[in-house]
Amino acid sequence: MSITTISSREFNQAVSEAKRAATHGPVIITDRGRPAHVLMSFEVYQQLTKQQRNIADALAMPDIADIEFEPPRVNIEPRPADFS
Repeated sequence: MSITTISSREFNQAVSEAKRAATHGPVIITDRGRPAHVLMSFEVYQQLTKQQRNIADALAMPDIADIEFEPPRVNIEPRPADFS
């Protein structure tokens, strides 16, 4: 992992290069010589924030067939209604 530091002006002039550098590590963007922002890949962001997936994302996992799930059968018997 490499850390790249660029100024705001350089970032504005070479966004594609900054995005390419972010695939190899964080890109620190400075404003008047001081770190102001960090550009990173979305995968790294997710790892850092440990975002919880929603159920739709979890069901869309590529290896979902490897998960065993056998819910117990439930027998629901009808009962007469008591209107007293």
